[in-house]
Amino acid sequence: MSYKHKKVITIGIVSELTGLSERQIRYYEERRLIEPERTRGGTRKFSFTDVEKLVEIANQMEDGLQTAEIRRLEQKAQQQKDAKVRDQMIRGQLNAAFPNRNKS
Repeated sequence: MSYKHKKVITIGIVSELTGLSERQIRYYEERRLIEPERTRGGTRKFSFTDVEKLVEIANQMEDGLQTAEIRRLEQKAQQQKDAKVRDQMIRGQLNAAFPNRNKS
């Protein structure tokens, strides 16, 4: 796992890095725009990827988007990414099953 995806940053540090208040960060979590992990004690832990995502969310909010719109855009982007991965996997399976099909 890349260091960018490890959930090790507390909400206070995330607040300092992003300029968002802890309240805003918790609100984005409530709206399911961000999903921090929780320690046994309930402390939120974020990754650098989460920090980047929060900055993007803040920029979208400043541009006038609502949280529901941001979530919809994110879901659409994820669906497109999933479709691309699925297509690559199918192509790989076809190439493995028919290794000479692209050769002239």
